[in-house]
Amino acid sequence: MLRALLAALALCFSAGAGADDPAQATAQPAPQPAAKAAPAKPAAKAAAKKKATVVRPAWIELTPEHRQVLAPLQEDWENFERERRLKWVGIAKRYPKMNAEEQARVQRRMQAWAKLTPEQRRQARESYKNLAKDKDRHGNLREQWAEYQALPPEERQSLVPPAADQKRR
Repeated sequence: MLRALLAALALCFSAGAGADDPAQATAQPAPQPAAKAAPAKPAAKAAAKKKATVVRPAWIELTPEHRQVLAPLQEDWENFERERRLKWVGIAKRYPKMNAEEQARVQRRMQAWAKLTPEQRRQARESYKNLAKDKDRHGNLREQWAEYQALPPEERQSLVPPAADQKRR
């Protein structure tokens, strides 16, 4: 009985060693299940690579304070690129130093942004970039607005076109 057990054990070892032997591997055709396992490896590597390229910071990695400030963006957070996430984290970091009016404005704008479709967001970014490119015009508009705001109400009223004045009434 001991001999039979030793013989069975020897067969198991030789079968296992033969599978690792390159000479025997080329002599014997690969079993069908091994062929099916080969395509799974690239898929597993792709999944591992995708996992490794997780955009940081993930929502769960934010501080509780930042998650509270950025709550309107939670549903879309996983779709944001790294630079967008960092921009929003920067806003969340500045948030406690803002006065109540500024905080309310940030919350309103964040909620409005969260409601936009991806296409509307893209268009808004393009419009902003176009304004930023034309800094001379942008600066001139600010100066003109400041001058207008400095005028007394009577002079401001005189600058309103008559047609616009009638539409208000």
